[in-house]
Amino acid sequence: MAKNITTQQKDYSQWYLDIIREAKLAQHSPVRGCMVIRPNGYALWENMKAELDRMFKETGHENAYFPLFIPKSFLSKEAQHVEGFAKECAVITHSRLINTPDGVDVDPESRLEEELIVRPTSETIIWDTYRDWIQSYRDLPILVNQWANVVRWEMRTRLFLRTMEFLWQEGHTAHATREEAEIETRKMLEVYKTFAQDFMAMPVITGVKTASERFAGAVDTYCIEALMQDGKALQAGTSHFLGQNFAKAFNVTFQDSDGQLKYVWATSWGVSTRLIGGLIMTHSDDHGLVLPPRLAPTQVVMVPIWKSEEERTQVLSYIGPIRQALLNAGVRVKLDDRDNLKPGWKFTQYEIEGVPLRIAVGPRDTQNGNIELARRDTREKSVISKEGLEQKIPALLEEIQATLFTQALERRERDTHVATSYDAFKQILDEKGGFVYAHWDGTPETETKIKEETKATIRCIPFDNPHNSPGKCMVTGKSSEQMVLFARSY
Repeated sequence: MAKNITTQQKDYSQWYLDIIREAKLAQHSPVRGCMVIRPNGYALWENMKAELDRMFKETGHENAYFPLFIPKSFLSKEAQHVEGFAKECAVITHSRLINTPDGVDVDPESRLEEELIVRPTSETIIWDTYRDWIQSYRDLPILVNQWANVVRWEMRTRLFLRTMEFLWQEGHTAHATREEAEIETRKMLEVYKTFAQDFMAMPVITGVKTASERFAGAVDTYCIEALMQDGKALQAGTSHFLGQNFAKAFNVTFQDSDGQLKYVWATSWGVSTRLIGGLIMTHSDDHGLVLPPRLAPTQVVMVPIWKSEEERTQVLSYIGPIRQALLNAGVRVKLDDRDNLKPGWKFTQYEIEGVPLRIAVGPRDTQNGNIELARRDTREKSVISKEGLEQKIPALLEEIQATLFTQALERRERDTHVATSYDAFKQILDEKGGFVYAHWDGTPETETKIKEETKATIRCIPFDNPHNSPGKCMVTGKSSEQMVLFARSY
């Protein structure tokens, strides 16, 4: 176990923060509730962003950018939307400062005629813009994504999982028919599922949110839900079918091929830097960060070992061709030949930072034609021949990727339970945690009662529901069409 990392068993929340600190992912900023993303953390986000961006473009989407500031009046145009975000908005009321004997102050004469909202999400300003872009059915569909930052005035924050400002992408699409918009909503949810499972090695359950949990202004909200090692759920991504709500609020119409003037159908969907928090809590251990190779900024670190200048030259000459062969094979390799740090310190630090594979080479290895190879996931070491490493290493990285997913999936299945009574439901949550399938009568009153009494929420009504038979609500005894998925969550 790493010296400066609290064990999961002792204090999971502190363990999470220790991992972020020791792996140099992020830190708190001078602004309460905001974070500084350090190079290690940002490199991870860049890799996530690159893969998602590729997937978006492969499904026909284009990137654009919209203003950070939204006129206050825009938010009042969609009633559910403003109600959902009203308590989280940062409001700009003035445009300049003035010098005072004590420093600076707000110039009272610079008050804005209309206050501006720092975007908590961009539906309103985007749909005001789409009114100019759309006149005819020939202008549809619009498939646009934005990479941006948003601000939500959170009172209780936690690095990556919930901060006042965070980075994300938000897709906003416009369609001629309801069917096209609904297909788009489900398609993008599948993109998120594929990314989470194939790149993050994080198994997820897809489903639809209940009315009380859906996005403000949406007709339906679909989600991917993951289970963390402490038995709490994490909503890792959402895709929203917005119906015609925003089109009607902003009067976005088009002339269809039949000559009729119609309102546009809409979707929006997004994931954020919260995914980094999910990645940490899915795979990492008491020794530090564990990264899936497909997203790791450095997949292989090479640490040469020497005692003399002669050995230094010998070892580096030996490593050079190996490193180049791996680079040619598409492996992200880092050579750490700093001579002011001991190899043992480097080993520990790269383990904490979650580098999937470590190659160590000393003078004896150069004589025997070997390398020492260490896996981060299993912490196993082996001595192997240097021959064919350009094939062996990529194959081993894929093996690690698959192993991480399998382990996470097995853990989720082990921590998924079924409750047939309310007492059993409470006992499972208190003693085991995890996902719990249980019957619910479909009413918001019962949903609220369960949340208030147990702190568990309905994560989703799964699409592929293994417990889709009718039954009786565990609380009221009323009829229930199927079990739904509950958990305590982040």
